[in-house]
Amino acid sequence: MATKLRLPMVDLSSPDRLSTANSIRQACVDYGFFYLVNHGVDDQLLSSAFQQSAKFFTLPLNYKLSLSRKEYRGYTPLYSENLDPSSQSKELLPDWRPTMESLIWKLLEAGKKLMSLIALSLNLDDDFFEKTALNKPAAFLRLLHYPGELGSYEELCGASAHSDYGMITLLVTDGVPGLQICKEKFKQPRVWEDVSHVEGAFIVNIGDLMERWTNCIYRSTLHRVIPTGKERYSMAFFLDPPSDCVVECFESCCSESSPPRFPPIRSGDYLNERFRLTYGSEKELKCSSN
Repeated sequence: MATKLRLPMVDLSSPDRLSTANSIRQACVDYGFFYLVNHGVDDQLLSSAFQQSAKFFTLPLNYKLSLSRKEYRGYTPLYSENLDPSSQSKELLPDWRPTMESLIWKLLEAGKKLMSLIALSLNLDDDFFEKTALNKPAAFLRLLHYPGELGSYEELCGASAHSDYGMITLLVTDGVPGLQICKEKFKQPRVWEDVSHVEGAFIVNIGDLMERWTNCIYRSTLHRVIPTGKERYSMAFFLDPPSDCVVECFESCCSESSPPRFPPIRSGDYLNERFRLTYGSEKELKCSSN
């Protein structure tokens, strides 16, 4: 039986940026996860996006399969930012594309603000990531649907235990439980804790590239979604560096007694290899994915 976990809360609108940065650092060291409130994304836009997501997943399976994943994006699951709907799709879901595009831009704005605070938390200039990782960010939105009935797996994907590959993830959920994290991913047996829903808050987690950047000071935490018997929708926004960004241990995160654990690597090379192992494809990754 998993215990319930209350993650740290980070207020993106706080005028005390140093204090907020310190809170982020503590959360990333202890959990690799935290809640983000006052993020600036309107509740009505989020509600509309969930409605559009639900409409898509209720379309006939044959139609959805016509949008099957190509180069790690598409249906199964749906990688919405790369979807190129046909005229039929526009007739079926006329508000889908403008809603999702509006949401992506607002999430990107929130993500950039958050990354400036993460930079401060690492004793870097607050525009460090703006200059190196956000000048041409690989940002995309992934819509997820978990069927309520056990044994219905057509659209259940990405729920097994994993860590995210990239920089950071902003997760929006519909309030249905199921998300669990395991803080000690190398220990056995694994201990899982339920992440409670906080109305109006995003759930933010650190990815593997950020863990490499910080020499494992910031955790890329193992997480999963378990069935609860209730239908569940969520939206994950992945904010990753451009493919030519070199991820190398920050000077503030290493020392003579704690040397870098990983060699420098291009973001694109790292992500391509992770996705090759995940999806069994050698195709070059045009845009970072999960």
